[in-house]
Amino acid sequence: MEDIKKLNNYFDHTLLKAEATEADIKKLCAQAKEYDFYSVCVNGCYVPLAVEELKDTDVKVAVVVGFPLGAVSTEVKAFETDWVCGQGAKEVDMVINVGALKEARYEYVKDDICAVVALADEHDAIVKVILETCLLTDEEIIKACELSMEAGAQFVKTSTGFSTGGATEQHVALMRKTVGSRAKVKASGAIRDLETTLKMIEAGADRIGASASVAIMNDYLKK
Repeated sequence: MEDIKKLNNYFDHTLLKAEATEADIKKLCAQAKEYDFYSVCVNGCYVPLAVEELKDTDVKVAVVVGFPLGAVSTEVKAFETDWVCGQGAKEVDMVINVGALKEARYEYVKDDICAVVALADEHDAIVKVILETCLLTDEEIIKACELSMEAGAQFVKTSTGFSTGGATEQHVALMRKTVGSRAKVKASGAIRDLETTLKMIEAGADRIGASASVAIMNDYLKK
């Protein structure tokens, strides 16, 4: 049972599709309560609903900011962070400005993350920085991890799940090596089965973002 509990707590049970309805979010939260997942991860407009559905439970509400492109202004990301955290979100998964990173505008990238971290800190929330690793070279992944840590983020995260690819073992391992014990690593994107989940954890992931969390857990329980 302890192993099952441990696996449960890796999951940010996720629903970020544009067509998601209030009924879908309520179902997501009910599943998270049933399986005792670490959190649900939703779009900002559904934070109040998720918080209400999960009150009096240990399941946290995570939310995406600057999603999915990361290309909105820093001011917009900061405002969004302040609002969602004010509504009860305890974890903020923000998307890095990929273009700025790729053209080596490192101060901009760091300041962008710092602005989100500052507002999250005011609400006692943590920040996960989504790197979108499928668009980056290994050197850019390393730099993005370093900037995220310098800015005070608690996690680096592989992917939005909305770009050209998701998490890979190689990228998770590289991120784990780069951050060491100074930050945690979240693997997300294209994690749809138990085998992939276990490989990501073995590669160094501290958290798993997945919409297939229930199916993965059901396969685990059959073992």
